[in-house]
Amino acid sequence: MLTDVPPLKVALIGHGFMGAAHSQGWRVAPRFHNLPARPEMTLLVGRNAQGVEESARQWGWEETATDWREAIARDDIDVIDIVTPGGSHAEIAIAALEAGKHVLCEKPLANTLEEAEAMAAAADRAGNNVFAMVGFTYRRVPAATFARDLVRAGAIGNIRQVRAAYLQDWLVDAEAPLTWRLQKEHAGSGALGDLGAHAVDLAQFITGQKITGVSGILNTFVHERPLLGATSGLSGTAAAGRGDVTVDDLALFSGRFDGGAVGSFEATRMSTGRKNALRLEVAGSTGAISFDLENMNSLGFYDATAAETRQGFTNIMVTEPAHPYMSAWWPTGHMLGYEHGFSHQAKDFVEAIAEGRQPEPSFADGLQVQKVLHSVEQSAAADSVWTKTI
Repeated sequence: MLTDVPPLKVALIGHGFMGAAHSQGWRVAPRFHNLPARPEMTLLVGRNAQGVEESARQWGWEETATDWREAIARDDIDVIDIVTPGGSHAEIAIAALEAGKHVLCEKPLANTLEEAEAMAAAADRAGNNVFAMVGFTYRRVPAATFARDLVRAGAIGNIRQVRAAYLQDWLVDAEAPLTWRLQKEHAGSGALGDLGAHAVDLAQFITGQKITGVSGILNTFVHERPLLGATSGLSGTAAAGRGDVTVDDLALFSGRFDGGAVGSFEATRMSTGRKNALRLEVAGSTGAISFDLENMNSLGFYDATAAETRQGFTNIMVTEPAHPYMSAWWPTGHMLGYEHGFSHQAKDFVEAIAEGRQPEPSFADGLQVQKVLHSVEQSAAADSVWTKTI
């Protein structure tokens, strides 16, 4: 056990859906992974005292507070983990970095390009011993990491085409209530930032290429919804009154990559019948890969160099101990789930801090994704004109 290594005391800011996911990650990671330092779930912060106390008891946090500034002011807190709506990311993260705290911030990095630039600059100013990471957790699904490894190894040759889509349907009902994710002042954008950010990051992570320009459209199908009463998961129950939806329901865009590939992207919360379908297909000169989060323990692989009689997509079960992250878990063939990505995230973050190296994805990586999202919004506002990422 790590009896001679100081623990990393964590404060989690926010306690909704992502609060539960991050709590799972912090709690489980040190129990299944051999970490170089022990994260401790020290402080949970939320605006409602009763609500945050209930969450702390349920998830295993030692203490609670109702002001995030308290967490940053405490000398014993080492890590600030931010899972609040995007409108507060910049203020909290910058203050934490200036106080010398390590920061993990949920995606997208910020609501605006200007906020993301300020956050990345704060991370640069923080110095060599303070680290910041953005939570693109789907990178850490073993099949997605393995896809990246295959591409790096040249298994599909030169990358030519990328098709990425993130499809959900939880807003198909026009009477679903107006949550914060439907309000621009809190979320920045709709499906574009909530889902499109994941698709962009995963495409760039797996291919190793950056998007340099886009042409896009945004669309809102339902412009007014009932106000939110009680929250439950991503949605909740309706209350009296109605309010305006001020973000997009759907984003569609094409893009070019700096390595010569071209791509198409779709992000929607209106894809009837699709629950959490993050899909990515990468076609190369000698092969292809295909990933679907709704079938997250497997990866499609096509080898165009195989004999003609043996060509076809192979379904690889990414459950062997030699696959990324899998050696910490179950016997061969036993499945992982959504929550395991957050344990992998905590593991990677703790290891990077202990080793004194910048964790990935960094705030600079988060800023690059924000530039793509910003360019899509600019393009859509100008009748889909081709727009370079800044």
